[in-house]
Amino acid sequence: MQGSAKNPVKPAPETEPVAMEAGNFKAVIVDDEQLARDELAYLLNAFPGVEIVAQGRNGLEAVQLVRQHRPDLLFLDVQMPGLDGFGVIRKLREKHTPLPHLIFATAYDQYAVKAFEVNAVDYLLKPFDKARLAQTMDKIRREHSSEPEQKLDRVLRLLEERQQTPPARVLLKSGGRHFLLDPDEIVYARIEDGVITVFGRHLEGQCNYRTLEELQAVLDEKIFWRAHRSYLVNLNQIREVVPWFNSSFQLRMNDRQQAEIPVSRNQSRRLRELFNL
Repeated sequence: MQGSAKNPVKPAPETEPVAMEAGNFKAVIVDDEQLARDELAYLLNAFPGVEIVAQGRNGLEAVQLVRQHRPDLLFLDVQMPGLDGFGVIRKLREKHTPLPHLIFATAYDQYAVKAFEVNAVDYLLKPFDKARLAQTMDKIRREHSSEPEQKLDRVLRLLEERQQTPPARVLLKSGGRHFLLDPDEIVYARIEDGVITVFGRHLEGQCNYRTLEELQAVLDEKIFWRAHRSYLVNLNQIREVVPWFNSSFQLRMNDRQQAEIPVSRNQSRRLRELFNL
């Protein structure tokens, strides 16, 4: 747990509603990536009346920080190992903790973004954009007195419905034929010159998705990871992690060719966290 305020705020009674004075907001940032926390904190410091009282690295810390500091704003990463962003909301509801105004951060989950848009819950796409953050802060200042519970309940129901839906099979075109590939058979996918090729353990072919983000949106976000802007990998199909230049890595995969996938500099830190390197 990092970045607590110099004078910690004592928790208020749990039955007392969260109140915000116009223009003065206590904020908590929770993200499992240090770079993402630093970037968001840097951007928020440009907005007057916003005080970052604490930062956290995972879902359990998020629950503790909200109960301790009673923030007005919670910037919460959707995709974290262990207790993810939605799990944090469920835990806070179970503990009858008043919810702050939530701003979700997400990288690729298009379904989640759609759910946020439909239910008027604030969200930010990574990498963070100052202009988009300014829109979010303007919205918060206009609607700071509204209650987030009902909106969040609708979002959670939509996402639970998604989790109960079987993962989609991916249609591949190979050798003039069409094959359906189960997600767990996918080793990795690559985009090159606008064309996505999916590699299975015993089959490879092109799919009709236009971007890797679109393909990832129909797959399990806990298993399929964007190791590089041109590669999406199945974490369960990594055969070997190979140290590379300048503290970076390559991934040797479990396909027939044992392909070596580069890990971008930004994602190398994430790889270390995933496998405790």
